[in-house]
Amino acid sequence: MRNHDSVFLKNFTLVIAALFVFMLVLIALALYLNSRKEHAPNPVAEAAVVERIQPLGAVFAGETGAAAAAAAAQAAALAAAAGGAAFGGTLDAALIYQNSCAACHGTGAGGAPAPTAAAWVTRLAQGQEVLVRHAIEGFQGSQGFMPPRGGNPRLTDEQVTVTVEYMIQKYR
Repeated sequence: MRNHDSVFLKNFTLVIAALFVFMLVLIALALYLNSRKEHAPNPVAEAAVVERIQPLGAVFAGETGAAAAAAAAQAAALAAAAGGAAFGGTLDAALIYQNSCAACHGTGAGGAPAPTAAAWVTRLAQGQEVLVRHAIEGFQGSQGFMPPRGGNPRLTDEQVTVTVEYMIQKYR
């Protein structure tokens, strides 16, 4: 009896080993055939990659920087026109300020006038029209930088105007 058991175990082991080798051959064949097949590009995945690798900002210096800044401002204006108004076109200046302006004007970041009346004295002396123009077009001064439309190209001129008026009243 014992001889039959050992023969069975040897044969069973050989069958299992042969099946394992057969499985490895099938896997290798499948990998080889799959590597030869040309895969169609996935536009969703490609768009996601492009979006992930976009730069967060840019540095503009000298004459070429001025041209690049003007081109960026023009591109931002075109994007604003194509994308519709920010915040659903609302004219709620407090909402616009909180979501677009407070990041800089609430802390004084980037040379923005801090949320105190003293910081606004020189700017208020320029007049509301100048402040609105600088907010819409952007402004580079000795004290800091104001991006066009506060960095939100979807803001309309009217939204910027009511928000500047809100800030003037707030800091006067």
